[in-house]
Amino acid sequence: MCASDTQALYRPKGKEVAVVNRCRTADSTIKQADGIARVVAGSHGTKLRVSFFRPFYGDYWILALDPGYRWVLVGEPGRKYAWILSRQPKLDEATLEALLNRAAALGFDRQAFLRTPHTGGALTPMAPASGE
Repeated sequence: MCASDTQALYRPKGKEVAVVNRCRTADSTIKQADGIARVVAGSHGTKLRVSFFRPFYGDYWILALDPGYRWVLVGEPGRKYAWILSRQPKLDEATLEALLNRAAALGFDRQAFLRTPHTGGALTPMAPASGE
């Protein structure tokens, strides 16, 4: 299970998007999961089908996006899972609070959001997803 330094990398890969998620575990091991995302037709890029365990896919919907792409609120339609992703290790409190309020207004449990600590210790550069 991830304990700190969570990272996500998304790169175009033909008609799909390569997804690489990394983090540091409690014993300082680096854990990496490679996946693939497909844009849902007609969603204008706001809905993705993501898989880390093909052929099983999950819904990742963009619920709020910063115009400068500094952060994004992502959730799934059943409202069991949601994430706030940021290009920086820490969001300012006002932005974070606004995103948590937005998530709550959409029916997500704001108490379920966990803040992942960032130690400042560098993870090695992220390798591309398999097959690139």
